Amino acid sequence: MSFSNQLLQTRRLLLKSLCVGASLLSISGWTSAADGTWEDVKKAGVLRCGAAVAAPYVMRDARSGQYSGFFVDLCRDFGEKELGVKVEFMDTNWDNLVAGLQSGSWDLAMALNETPERKRAVAFSSAAMDYQISFIVNKDNPKLGNSGTAVEDYDKPGVRFVVMSGTAQDKLITQTIKNGSIQRLPGVDETRLALISRRADVLVDASDTNKLFIAANPDWTREVLLEPALGKMPVAFGMRLNRSEADIQALSEYVDRRRAAGEIDALIDKAAKDAVEASKAAR
Repeated sequence: MSFSNQLLQTRRLLLKSLCVGASLLSISGWTSAADGTWEDVKKAGVLRCGAAVAAPYVMRDARSGQYSGFFVDLCRDFGEKELGVKVEFMDTNWDNLVAGLQSGSWDLAMALNETPERKRAVAFSSAAMDYQISFIVNKDNPKLGNSGTAVEDYDKPGVRFVVMSGTAQDKLITQTIKNGSIQRLPGVDETRLALISRRADVLVDASDTNKLFIAANPDWTREVLLEPALGKMPVAFGMRLNRSEADIQALSEYVDRRRAAGEIDALIDKAAKDAVEASKAAR
């Protein structure tokens, strides 16, 4: 082989080596970028999850202060196993959950309904589940009689609705009710007590949450699944709007993976059973 041919082969081998090296660097860089999500949380060593109570999504034991519920399980698992950090649950209510997220008081807001209004202020992960509003009424309430499944059957003068202040159901029922009156209370317990004491005629909440109350009080409660459905929407994690697309995608992929495997349905069933047992024990 002539010297010129040897030189040509050497140049070809060198060029091939450079191309392979460039490809490896590209792959390495992509992998590093994929792994480099939620860096602020990893640096802090803690994932802070804003927690407003609504069973079975988020529950809090009054004695121990410990949180449970299927969004709590997801938040804890994502922080500990996916990010390798500890997880803290930050006490709040539905009026302040989004505001605390925007101010940086916590990194994630749990169990947020993805409303058009909230989408202007909050970035959302993939939906962990879907949500629908229902009513609970007292079977013996003479005001309601044999009312049907339309909102108009209940939206009458003298009918008092009760709802948790600042929730998606608060926003929707405020837009919907024209003739009845609406009482807004800060928490789950307060709204239930209003119905139990007959200070309210109709309790407005998520269907999943309402089913737990009915399971604990089957003798006198009745759930109304509205037709057409009111407030059907996704329920997801909320994040600050300036959270990077890579961070949002990482959390969404985690939620999608667990939902596709049926693991979120299993967590919901477990949380629902726990909530019913806790309610029976409290009586």
